[in-house]
Amino acid sequence: MYILGISAFYHDSAAALLREGEIVAAAHEERFTRKKHDAGFPRRAIEYCLREANISLSAIDAFAFYDKPLLKFERLLETYYAFAPRGLRSFLLSMPVWLKEKMFLKKLIRDELKAIEEDANLASITMLFPEHHLSHAASAYYASPFSEAAILTIDGVGEWATASIAHGSGANITVLKELHFPHSVGLLYSAFTYFLGFKVNSGEYKLMGLAPYGDPTSPDIERYMQIIYDNICTVYNDGSVWLNQEVFDYATGLHMVRDDVWEKLFGFPVRKGEGELTQQQCNLALAIQRVTEDIVLKMASEAQRLTGSRRLAMAGGVALNCVANGKLLRTGIFDELFIQPAAGDAGGALGAAYAAYHIYYGKPRVALHGRMDAMNGAYLGPEASNFAIEETAKKFGAVYRYYEDFQALVEDIASILADGKVVGWHQGRMEWGPRALGNRSILADARNPNMQKHLNLKIKYREGFRPFAPSVLAEDAAEYFDINVPSPYMLLIADVVEKRRNPLPAGYHAQDSREKLYFVRSDLPAVTHLDYSARLQTVHKETNPRYYALLSAFKKLTGYGVLVNTSFNVRGEPIVCTPEDSYRCFMRTDMDYLVIGNFVFDKAQQPELKESDAGKAMLTSD
Repeated sequence: MYILGISAFYHDSAAALLREGEIVAAAHEERFTRKKHDAGFPRRAIEYCLREANISLSAIDAFAFYDKPLLKFERLLETYYAFAPRGLRSFLLSMPVWLKEKMFLKKLIRDELKAIEEDANLASITMLFPEHHLSHAASAYYASPFSEAAILTIDGVGEWATASIAHGSGANITVLKELHFPHSVGLLYSAFTYFLGFKVNSGEYKLMGLAPYGDPTSPDIERYMQIIYDNICTVYNDGSVWLNQEVFDYATGLHMVRDDVWEKLFGFPVRKGEGELTQQQCNLALAIQRVTEDIVLKMASEAQRLTGSRRLAMAGGVALNCVANGKLLRTGIFDELFIQPAAGDAGGALGAAYAAYHIYYGKPRVALHGRMDAMNGAYLGPEASNFAIEETAKKFGAVYRYYEDFQALVEDIASILADGKVVGWHQGRMEWGPRALGNRSILADARNPNMQKHLNLKIKYREGFRPFAPSVLAEDAAEYFDINVPSPYMLLIADVVEKRRNPLPAGYHAQDSREKLYFVRSDLPAVTHLDYSARLQTVHKETNPRYYALLSAFKKLTGYGVLVNTSFNVRGEPIVCTPEDSYRCFMRTDMDYLVIGNFVFDKAQQPELKESDAGKAMLTSD
């Protein structure tokens, strides 16, 4: 039985394919089209999934779409009616799209699928529409190693639900409690994302990264939190929230908040784009992060109370807040925690397929046979053949060295990294989810005190305050970080252990953000954030033997089994997919070496990239 899951038409479109309940392939559409957060129909992602399974569309038993469009339409109509006459402009803008396209989603999907395979027999294929938060819940629970667990999903909004608590047992999921629109933790966090100058639905992780620049000794933190609790958001003991719609505009308007109201509340205006960050803004970022953590912990406690379970599976965009996840783990509310690596809307494609297989068709869970979980390390995307790599090299006239012996390659690359060089690392199948996990990564030496600045300014072309994540050999994690569980998907924050820290200098919190940023806080300065935290990935030989071999070679050479790992892309572009994507990105930045499979490219030996090639859209999908 083949089931194809689809997420589309909002943001982060994706496709995922199950064969007898096992994940064959999953990919984000943006990786193929090179359009960040592509919301279009995931045609190229679907084509990839079919190629990976070596089947045609006619072999599919069911298509599962990640939410119920008619229920979402009901929510829109009821919301506009409730707030009328406010929101008329928004209503007039959105209705034509719904009446022309989204009301007839079945036909739209069938037409799109016909464009992929004209002679496919689609009439006999079942089309299913699980609710949005059920798709999130299914993506987390069925992929987890748990035979029974509490399930917590938190995001902006699906149809009506903005958060849910469910219980998974065997192949069944029972929804126990929901929070409904317009009251939403995800929309609350997105409102502050907007107010502090970042893009909604993509900049939330920047807000999380900014929070440690807040001064924890400042009275501003408590004052801002109290303003939030008194004027913006009421938080109840079960984690449910009530958002004061008099200060927001997202329900029916074209903006997240009422700018003038928020300016009066906090004493400064909305930050515009790339404006300089002030200490006040950093303090507000810390305040909303703490409020969010408070809500998540309360919701988790309620999930534990309702289910009695000692295990928790999580999904939804807020589940990508790894700071909150780390604090949740340390509370001991649950003994075990699993977070879907594609926790956002893209992951809904996988969850929809899982829901169809286990709930609609009543199929049992698939045995893991010793695997950590069902995600295969999240390495579910396309892999480049040697032929594709050679063709890319030929196209650009690239110079490379091919290694017959991979062990010799990792030893040479370990030496290059230890020498302070930056390496683009393209191996195996592309990652599923927003994190690069060692197959489409940019790597560097975490011990280098200048590396964070160099990577941000010369490689990634992004804001200087942004932290970098470490990859560490799984068995060595406790040597560097205060953690005793695996973190294979880079979704947990852990503190650098005390013995590796440097004490903060006198007057540290009064310093400006640049002075704070470049203070060497530990013997791993490139991955130690301002509060001594790190968003770490534990690397396991079972799921990624090549990356594990590189880290092992680096440890043998330096004594440190840890590297900087950041996604292989530049600001504003999706993570690379193909060898051609990787070579272009390599040549347009200050990376020193590129490794694709067993091929190594030295920047000093490459011909200059032609302007026509450098600026060309990356549309290849093989």
